[in-house]
Amino acid sequence: MSDTPLVVGIDLGTTNSLLARVVDGKPQLVHDGKDHPVALPSAVSWTDEGELVVGRNAVERAPLAPQRTVLSVKRLMGRGLADLSPAARRHFSAELVEEGRQLIKVKIGERAITPQEISSHILGELKRRAEAGLGQEVKQAVVTVPAYFDDAQRQATRDAGRMAGLEVLRIINEPTAASLAYGLGGKDADGVIAVYDLGGGTFDLSLLRVQAGTFRVLATCGDTHLGGDDVDGILVDSALALLAEQGVDVEQAGPRLRAQLREAAERAKIALTDAEQTLLAVKDPTQGINLELALTRAELNRAIDPLVDRTLDLCRKAVADAELSVGEIDEVVMVGGSTRTPHVRTRVGEFFGRTPHTELDPDQVVALGAAVQADILSGQSESDVLLLDVTPLSLGIETFGGAVTKLIMANSSIPTQATEEYTTPEDGVTAIDLHVLQGERELVQDCRSLARFKLKIPPMPAGMPKVKVTFLVDADGILRVHAVEARSAAEAEIEVTPVHGLTEDEVDQILEDSYTHAIADVQLHQRIDLRNESRTVIRAARKTLGEAGDGLTAEQRAAIEGGIESLEALLPGEDNPAMKTALEALNEACEPLAEIVLDRAVSAALEGKSLSEVQ
Repeated sequence: MSDTPLVVGIDLGTTNSLLARVVDGKPQLVHDGKDHPVALPSAVSWTDEGELVVGRNAVERAPLAPQRTVLSVKRLMGRGLADLSPAARRHFSAELVEEGRQLIKVKIGERAITPQEISSHILGELKRRAEAGLGQEVKQAVVTVPAYFDDAQRQATRDAGRMAGLEVLRIINEPTAASLAYGLGGKDADGVIAVYDLGGGTFDLSLLRVQAGTFRVLATCGDTHLGGDDVDGILVDSALALLAEQGVDVEQAGPRLRAQLREAAERAKIALTDAEQTLLAVKDPTQGINLELALTRAELNRAIDPLVDRTLDLCRKAVADAELSVGEIDEVVMVGGSTRTPHVRTRVGEFFGRTPHTELDPDQVVALGAAVQADILSGQSESDVLLLDVTPLSLGIETFGGAVTKLIMANSSIPTQATEEYTTPEDGVTAIDLHVLQGERELVQDCRSLARFKLKIPPMPAGMPKVKVTFLVDADGILRVHAVEARSAAEAEIEVTPVHGLTEDEVDQILEDSYTHAIADVQLHQRIDLRNESRTVIRAARKTLGEAGDGLTAEQRAAIEGGIESLEALLPGEDNPAMKTALEALNEACEPLAEIVLDRAVSAALEGKSLSEVQ
């Protein structure tokens, strides 16, 4: 095993999450112990017994257990309920609740779970699979976030990594990572790149100046509630309207129907990437549902045009913020699974007046770029690329009368710091309440509250105290605020924990809970794996029995059927060793059946051929 520190790149996406590393100078997805890419849907579900299910199996559970399944948890990271529109709330079938400090949680049964903890399960599964394939522990990572993620959302992402047992060395913007993956920043490069990133739940447009191996983000614009999920939502609403016309009480049908329709809508949308028409079909006799909605690509294009228009409006804003014209954009890079839609590519190409780059897999490009940055941080890369990200929104402090004084402006390069001096408007003040805000408006009521803390000072006449307030934003976009009163040397400092974020103690408690339940969690994970493998073997055995069972003896058939019955009886239980033994017995009983299938396949391949042709 190499002594080289292993740092991986992780794309913690709204719809899918991936893990990559650099091998021999090239970024690539890490493969797990079964030689599958370490990539999984960003989905988490809990069974009625409390078992945790992550990834593809969680997605498959969504139509059956929508209120115990969370999809697109990234939409909730660092948010309060007030931040979510009614449409955004409808996306979640599970109940959303809010606790102290506007901390949003997802209600699963009797438990209320933070988005950070849910995301940590996704990161933990990526970590587990990567370690199985690499044969070594994964401890450090670079994690990507949308460029428009604010301080609260970035801190929530860092907390999720810590809960998963990962030291997050750097949080970088997804568009910046995509640019690294395309390698558009060589020593001789000089120009402006527009990175158009339309994923499952977020949209970002970043403009990057590339010059002599240096990336600098000139401007970013985005929407954390705009993506492919919204396209699915439009199709779901159309399907619900049709069902209502057919006399179905869609309100009575509840979240299960919406989950079934969302899954069918995603399949239809993907199908229309290549086909001109398809069917959005859902059949559920238990609810009296038999839906077949014909969709054409032209209809999909018309449906998504308003969403594309919203993205292009944000593109215009970013270009204006960077004080550029569209004609000064040299390259356009497409990122995110939703950019596979031909109509999106066409509209973006028309807006920028050039054909966008689509050479790399849009679902992998962010993870690959994160791996490049991870390689740089590990000290193994010979790259001389320098990343200079920017603050997405202005940062400031409340002043007398409810006004906001901005210390760090939007699109300032980070790391950065700024200092301002203040005094008191009244006599005898003994504590100054420092209110940290984020936003572009001028009044406190119109900006986002990040944190409050107090600076205690001796009583002095109005105007006498000299309070220096320093804002420091590190390379991850995390804000620290320091205040000192010059005459008394009183000082106070805070690393901003947003009003709806987790405190250090809360993160520690979640970690402690995970340690306390570690053995039980491992057993649950093993049970889930055994059940999944058992169901796969049972399905295959039944299918092959129907196709080639006529070649078995009565005893052989009875052994297979008995093995299926025994294994199925154990699936609802919790006896892992018995389930494993029954699975091995069924596999052994199926060996004669496998030989028959193989013999018939060889015979079919040789049929009609002479000996010389075979030789």
